[in-house]
Amino acid sequence: MKKCLLLGNGGREAVLAEQIAKGFELYSIMPYENPSVVQEVEKSRGKYLIGDPFNKELVKEFIEKENIEVCVVSQDNLLQEGLIDLAKELGLKTFGPTSKGAKVEWSKTYALDIVNKLAPEMIIKNYNITNNEELEKAMNNYKDDCFVVKPEGLTGGKGVKVGGVHFKGKEEGFEYAKSCLETDGKVIIQDKVEGREFTVMALTDGKNIVVTPTTFDYPYRFDKDKGPGTGGMGCLSFKNGLLPFLEQEDIDKCSSLIQNTIEYINKDNLEFTGVIYGGFFKCKQGIKFIEFNARFGDPEAINVLNSLETPFQDVMKNIWEQKLSKDNCKFKNNYTFTVYTVSPDYAIKTSKPCEFKLNTKGILDKGAKIYFASTKPVNEDTYCSVGTSRLFAVHTCGNTLEEAKQKAYDAMKGNIDSKLDYRKDIGTIYEH
Repeated sequence: MKKCLLLGNGGREAVLAEQIAKGFELYSIMPYENPSVVQEVEKSRGKYLIGDPFNKELVKEFIEKENIEVCVVSQDNLLQEGLIDLAKELGLKTFGPTSKGAKVEWSKTYALDIVNKLAPEMIIKNYNITNNEELEKAMNNYKDDCFVVKPEGLTGGKGVKVGGVHFKGKEEGFEYAKSCLETDGKVIIQDKVEGREFTVMALTDGKNIVVTPTTFDYPYRFDKDKGPGTGGMGCLSFKNGLLPFLEQEDIDKCSSLIQNTIEYINKDNLEFTGVIYGGFFKCKQGIKFIEFNARFGDPEAINVLNSLETPFQDVMKNIWEQKLSKDNCKFKNNYTFTVYTVSPDYAIKTSKPCEFKLNTKGILDKGAKIYFASTKPVNEDTYCSVGTSRLFAVHTCGNTLEEAKQKAYDAMKGNIDSKLDYRKDIGTIYEH
């Protein structure tokens, strides 16, 4: 059995660990003991190391010492820092783009330039700002806060701010844009559009793509899509792989852009394999592009990988051999449902480490799954938050959305510490 190294430690890595451990000995370097990843490492008879996955010397030593043959990276900043590049240099088979390939995520201006070349009709009017004079000039095009501010670099899903939602008034938006400009040397100002947001994710071998079931994410902190943006409070997918407001032709248009983008990125060298996904708006004016990500989304990965019918190790083999197709990468036809649990202060203010009780057996007995994220164990039923991100996700599937939803919320009832918080309305699709 091949040895596979997984770098990273969020909920996305928890579900990847589950999939990898079915066909590989799983190895991991993570900054703390993520209970889900540790469980899968031990189940596969692999090894884990508590350390810094950004430390390339540490990663190299671990790979060489353990004779690791495969490396999977699906965390945005690890990809930007070139951990896939390192694995390739050491002769490993890899799943994930090089730093150059991942630029499509870590540079929003680069992504916009590509889409402007390939599908200009999908571009929302925007201004690429590099100095204060350009920023002031762009601001003169708006009478109020009907614009969006996008930082150039990675922000963990929390940096994009929408006028009238995340900031009130033109001046507040201007000040935020100015702070982004000072940090990155660039900022994007974009028209605010009305429409339904959705994501289209695809697995790719660098030549072919296979589109996964389309997911609907809940990025806002509170019920009814109120409050600040987050890394995602929940996610769902529908039985037919679409969403109620989408047609197959909408997906086809997005898929065509993704296919052409992969060809563009890989035109000189194979820089991109693994997962690419685009964020889009469905508007009256048609499908509009928001952004690309160069890895699995979180929580979207939980939904998509639980829908995967083909063993993940077979998908990876077909990616390495550039033989990926719909025939050898199949998905179940079911509904999936994920809800994240967080500390009360999450995305609102910095919180101190928080200990909490969790009856994992009670949740599992109800037919749900748990994927830990920014959490480490204290003892048998007590855990502690790590950092300021989401704590754990509860996932279910079903023959109807209502069945999957009910199963998840029933599993959480009475089994989660009352001090913790989660959205109670995942499953409601709001119009904006």
